[in-house]
Amino acid sequence: MDLIQKEENGHLISPVLPENVKNYLIDIDGTICDDIPNEEPERMLTVAVYPDALEILNKWHDEGHIITFFTSRTEAHREVTEKWLSENGFKYHGLLLGKPRGGNYHWIDNHMVRATRYEGHFTDLVFKEVTIEVFKQK
Repeated sequence: MDLIQKEENGHLISPVLPENVKNYLIDIDGTICDDIPNEEPERMLTVAVYPDALEILNKWHDEGHIITFFTSRTEAHREVTEKWLSENGFKYHGLLLGKPRGGNYHWIDNHMVRATRYEGHFTDLVFKEVTIEVFKQK
């Protein structure tokens, strides 16, 4: 899939996925398994996976969506995290470590961003009307 596009003036711009392909950023601790703090890395290899997370994320991967894990674990936890993901059968494209800790995330981007808060189980996503915070129009 060639994602490089050019503006009218010939400058390259950031890649854009086809509209039917989603770029999922998935947290690990507390989302696909129990919450393991960085201060207890010995638990990271033995924590049980949430079965519904494994099923849904692998389904999305097989449908052609991009799966990237985005976690507050540090680079020191990369090897144990990759081993755990592999041993538990997760299909994914990337692993980003070093997400800021503490929650209350507010993501600002020039691309469309949709956020879904994990509240205890994975299912297919549905549409729901909500109020969101946006930049004020000038």
